[in-house]
Amino acid sequence: MASACTQGLDTGFAALGYMKVGVLGIVQGITELLPISSTAHMRIVPAIFGWRDPGSAFSAAMQAAALAAVLSFYWADVRSIASGAAIAMRRGNLRDWNFRFVVWIVLATIPIVIAGALLAPLLNACQSPLRSLTVIAIACIVMAGLFAISEVYARHKRTLNHATLYDAMIVGLAQMGALIPGVSRSGSTLTAALFRDFRRDEAARFSFLLGVPAIAGAGFKELWELHKAHLDAHGWSVLAFGLLIASISAFAAIWGLLRILERFSAWPFAVYRGLLGIFLFAAVIFGWLPN
Repeated sequence: MASACTQGLDTGFAALGYMKVGVLGIVQGITELLPISSTAHMRIVPAIFGWRDPGSAFSAAMQAAALAAVLSFYWADVRSIASGAAIAMRRGNLRDWNFRFVVWIVLATIPIVIAGALLAPLLNACQSPLRSLTVIAIACIVMAGLFAISEVYARHKRTLNHATLYDAMIVGLAQMGALIPGVSRSGSTLTAALFRDFRRDEAARFSFLLGVPAIAGAGFKELWELHKAHLDAHGWSVLAFGLLIASISAFAAIWGLLRILERFSAWPFAVYRGLLGIFLFAAVIFGWLPN
């Protein structure tokens, strides 16, 4: 079914109701932080069940759930880095690692802020061509290839303590890829960190910590846009329920991601994304799912 528009925003989720949004919240929460593309799954699941497309506004607002999961899971890191940076600033110790890491995160976030502002009209538009299954399929296959290459050539030895400004900027530039549906923010940044020879678990840690400002900005910006679009009380209550469910699912997704990376590698995600991309191409060609 086609999605709904509220002053130009894609707000199909409001008509879905609590049960369907709860299911989509689980899907969104898990796939948002696993490197497998939440956009792809948010197109596939509603289409399979014959539900209305929840819309791009739903996916963007769900970033708030991802933020809650990342902050709670990595709270010890966030608190240590933030307090360390604050102490360093008071003492004028600008060479402190915590202070420098915070500065690196800010600088690394600038590329996606600029790119996001430029692409916002296209990304959030109703029936955006970037949300087509063809675009998502191509992105999935490309990311599968990059994952595979990172597993073959990366050394997986470095830790976050060895990170540099150059590392942060590489991961920050990779984060721009998240604007293309099907790429996945965690997928693009995790791959970039792996290419920089970080250990798999440390690459995930780097990816999530560096992504905090971008995740927060995307989520709260979309909530503000929905406020300006005068989303009704029912829509807000449905969205709040979805956010709650997605937060719990996203926390579990981080735990699961680390277990997979520690015990196996990024290969399961490379294989899954490759197969997903092939399936999406077939679904479009044979008319199983609307493009």
